[in-house]
Amino acid sequence: MIEKVIDTCIKYKQIISYLIVGVMTTIVSLSVYYICVSTFLDPGSPVELQAANVISWIAAVTFAYFTNRKYVFESDSRDYISEASKFFASRAGSLMIDMAIMFVTVSIFHMNDKIAKLITQVVVTVANYILSKYLVFNRR
Repeated sequence: MIEKVIDTCIKYKQIISYLIVGVMTTIVSLSVYYICVSTFLDPGSPVELQAANVISWIAAVTFAYFTNRKYVFESDSRDYISEASKFFASRAGSLMIDMAIMFVTVSIFHMNDKIAKLITQVVVTVANYILSKYLVFNRR
């Protein structure tokens, strides 16, 4: 039984690592977002809502690049500029998804911004894994 669990963990190591790093990245993103809207930005204002979103995105993506590179995809690329550029570009695409969902759920449907942000994180996490695996850290 234990051997089967170990084999499964080895088989899905990358996905498990990505989920762990994804949880930590989500914590960074949500923490920065909540600090922004609790201290100096008003989520009731569409512009300030998006500012908080962008600030939390920058913090989370910076954290995610280094942790994904080392612990998830175990990249050994020496072309840091190209790799980081692809990583940030792919995350910019998922930021557009994030911003659209936040705008629709909060500004149009008046959903609680914290609940909307949690829902958004699930969608963005899945999109980011696919982009990272096949676009950024793809070993040819």
